[in-house]
Amino acid sequence: MLAVKVMQEQGIEVEGVNFFTGFCVEGHTHAIRKKDKDRGKRNNALWVAERLGIKLHIVDISEEYKDVVLNPRHGYGANLNPCLDCKIFMVNKASLMLNKAREMAGDGGFDFIITGEVVGQRPKSQRRETMPLIASESGAEDRLLRPLSALNMPETLPEREGWVDRSQLHGFHGRNRKPQMALAKRYGLDDYAQPAGGCCFLTDEAYSKKLADLWQARNERRYELDDIMLLKVGRHLRPRPHFKLIISREQGENNFLEGYRYQFTSLTPVSHRGPLALVDGTITEDEQRLAASILARYSQGRAAEAVTVEVRAPDGVSREVQVAPMPADDIPEDWHVGGV
Repeated sequence: MLAVKVMQEQGIEVEGVNFFTGFCVEGHTHAIRKKDKDRGKRNNALWVAERLGIKLHIVDISEEYKDVVLNPRHGYGANLNPCLDCKIFMVNKASLMLNKAREMAGDGGFDFIITGEVVGQRPKSQRRETMPLIASESGAEDRLLRPLSALNMPETLPEREGWVDRSQLHGFHGRNRKPQMALAKRYGLDDYAQPAGGCCFLTDEAYSKKLADLWQARNERRYELDDIMLLKVGRHLRPRPHFKLIISREQGENNFLEGYRYQFTSLTPVSHRGPLALVDGTITEDEQRLAASILARYSQGRAAEAVTVEVRAPDGVSREVQVAPMPADDIPEDWHVGGV
């Protein structure tokens, strides 16, 4: 928001680009969970574009992005976040869009790319030595301008050509967001996403453990969009190496998991109220009873002598099993993927 406002203040036309990777925190879980029902439901990219009065391009890169997640040339951050490779990839995509737009529009096309990056703000992707790397490896070269931190870096093409007045750019640096917040106040921006947050699930330790567990169970590093959506929802327990239970924690998650009942074996308590569980993997009849016992523990029949659970195959064929709820102490912590 600030980078765009700095450009608009100089009379420069800006259009936004939002890349969809599938890993964004915002919107998806907020729309599912009851605890978030009072939170505003909005796509922040769309909302920001409307607030700034700019056109927004939303680009689905979820398939192409897999190689960034699975094979980051510059490694991961604290979890499974390939932040530096991600920045390079995003800027490269924006650079390709820029070049295509310039080819189509000739002299009337767009001339350069801006980002809101600040030197020293992120421990991996925004260090002083890595920011030039992003510009060079992405192909953007000196058509990449960081208006909020430009005074800490060499002049770029837009500055040398006089398209941008360098004296009106900023020299923010480090992790302190107070200068940015002060600038936001000057621009009248009093509503914005958490400044130090970020919206990528790959930076989340629990989520990253679930993704790593998925790869280990499959004996290969791959994922589909449904996989990464399901990792965001429910309680994940792996009682055996070859199968995992995804158990809803509330009605909203129950409703969401219902949409996957034709892809997975599912379990539902029928004698007592309780959550829906999906089985990720193939299980035997004995293991179905184990899974049903675990599920019964999370139902309203947890204190009953027996709970009846429906086990339903993806093709709709079902059977009922009666099991004793597993005592909480019998569910070891290491069954909980990503933490209890």
